[in-house]
Amino acid sequence: MEREKIEATLEAVLFAMGDAVEVEKLAAAIGHDKDTTRKLMHQMMDHYNSREGGMEIIELEDSFQLATRREYYDALIKVAKQPKKYVLTDVQLEVLSIVAYKQPVTRQEVEKIRGVNSDHALNRLVEYRLVGEAGRLDAPGKPILFGTTEEFLRNFGVRSTEELPSIGPEMVEEMKNEAEEEVQLRLEL
Repeated sequence: MEREKIEATLEAVLFAMGDAVEVEKLAAAIGHDKDTTRKLMHQMMDHYNSREGGMEIIELEDSFQLATRREYYDALIKVAKQPKKYVLTDVQLEVLSIVAYKQPVTRQEVEKIRGVNSDHALNRLVEYRLVGEAGRLDAPGKPILFGTTEEFLRNFGVRSTEELPSIGPEMVEEMKNEAEEEVQLRLEL
């Protein structure tokens, strides 16, 4: 297949699927290996980024997706039904952080870290599709392992969880101080 035809095929597949498509499936669609397909997708991403169009190709772990550029979101809302926006509570953000940094993690491990029941927050994160089942732990009862999803990556603007900021000793100390100040404020009320 000539290059223009290959790129048109990849673009058509991404457009038609709507969601992220794994490199393996894209490679099968064009009859090439995964490395060649990944290189082609990165070249297409560069092409999309070099022009002033309303679409872009984003990479999410080992998948690619055709998406609307963020700067055109307001115009899109005027035409399409406004998507439901979820506001994450502090508890949900805390649970999401634990899952993102410790994944795959069981509900019991999340609760051990937090020190309180986290059923509701974890269920909400699953409902919002930010967290999903990542397998089962090989232990009695086969507890569910949770991990972040492509929706998480999309919402937080990262390609993979490896791009999340690292938590160094200084940051841990800062968070500890903030928590102590918060506890002290609550005690004073």
